[in-house]
Amino acid sequence: MITPSPLLPYIMLRLTVLLALALAACRGTPQDTDPQATLDRLVDSLTPAVERATGLTFRERPRVALRSAAQVRSFILAKVEEEFPPERIRGVSSAYQLLGLLPDTLDLQALLLDLYSEQVAGFYDPDSTMLYAVEGADPAQLRLVVAHELVHALQDEYLPLDSLLRQRRSSDRAAAAQAALEGHATIASLRVLVPGEGMIDSPDFWQTFRDQIRQSQATMEVFRRAPLVLREGLVFPYLYGSDFMRWWAAARPGEPLPQAGELPRSTEQILHPERYHAGDEPLDVVFTDSTDTVLHEDTLGEIVLHILAAHLRGSEVITSLAAGWGGDRFRVYDSAEGPAMVWWKLWDSEVAARRFRINAGRLLMEVARSGYRTTMDSLQVEGHPAVRTIIAPVGWAGWDNVPGVRVGSAP
Repeated sequence: MITPSPLLPYIMLRLTVLLALALAACRGTPQDTDPQATLDRLVDSLTPAVERATGLTFRERPRVALRSAAQVRSFILAKVEEEFPPERIRGVSSAYQLLGLLPDTLDLQALLLDLYSEQVAGFYDPDSTMLYAVEGADPAQLRLVVAHELVHALQDEYLPLDSLLRQRRSSDRAAAAQAALEGHATIASLRVLVPGEGMIDSPDFWQTFRDQIRQSQATMEVFRRAPLVLREGLVFPYLYGSDFMRWWAAARPGEPLPQAGELPRSTEQILHPERYHAGDEPLDVVFTDSTDTVLHEDTLGEIVLHILAAHLRGSEVITSLAAGWGGDRFRVYDSAEGPAMVWWKLWDSEVAARRFRINAGRLLMEVARSGYRTTMDSLQVEGHPAVRTIIAPVGWAGWDNVPGVRVGSAP
């Protein structure tokens, strides 16, 4: 996703949402003349509570440091440039522009930098195993940031965070792993900071939590003007990840955190935990042609299907009904006439395939793009109902030899 955006899992930051509920429940402490000493004491005071909330124990004391807002922005810029060199950012941008999810004139790299800079109040960096907090934070805000990021530091002692979140083959799978990790950290940090054990377990609390997340993010200028797919990508891990991990706690008592091999493998499993429980694994869709002119290749996943449908309808994102997604894969091909996109979607049933075609598929076909042609065909791939969508320049050479796919072995 542009994770869910598929972009988010590739950035090795933990974007901490400023939860109004938690902030209201926390009492700040006076700032020390030595901010680093204040941060160290805060970490020491919160560590036992984080261990109780997660059921996990630190093997080493987490390392923490303060950074200025300018230093954080420089760090984010370096990460964005590292993870998204020019060719890759062009491929990602082209895919989402062809689907209409991003404007053609958008500078995606610049917007990501502004978005992350606006959102980040603290982060855990697996590369350096260091927890960073932004200088000058309100004491109550700092408690929330540190509690949340301490959970990520703890996760990193039990799971290979770096490799889990750098799954380049499938952004959808990376987004699912990120959602489980953010959901775990969100629930644990709320247990640390919000008084009353019963409050966290109340359905009313979580509905209010969702409302507060939306309201808090909507007050941020860059976030508010960002395209829908980016806005949903930012909130997806916290909202849906928390829902999944609440389900996990009820279904797997005594297991505080999924092991690496147990993490959800698709956003479908995050959105619909019953599919995770049933062992509904995503199909690995593999292109069968050469890659000579491929600009970018990835998997979108169920959450992007819902975002695309909402964008085309001009409505809110609705995820309550499972799409019947089985797996998907797209490629963006470079050509002199402009980028061309071939997107294969495999479905659980003919009903699911037909539902896509007559709803989001029909609306996508109606989007006009100068010099381009859009086609949608119903096919079969090794017994699976499939829908192939092509959005390409009229003169694209690939029209004469459309790339096919097969079902591979999931990595």
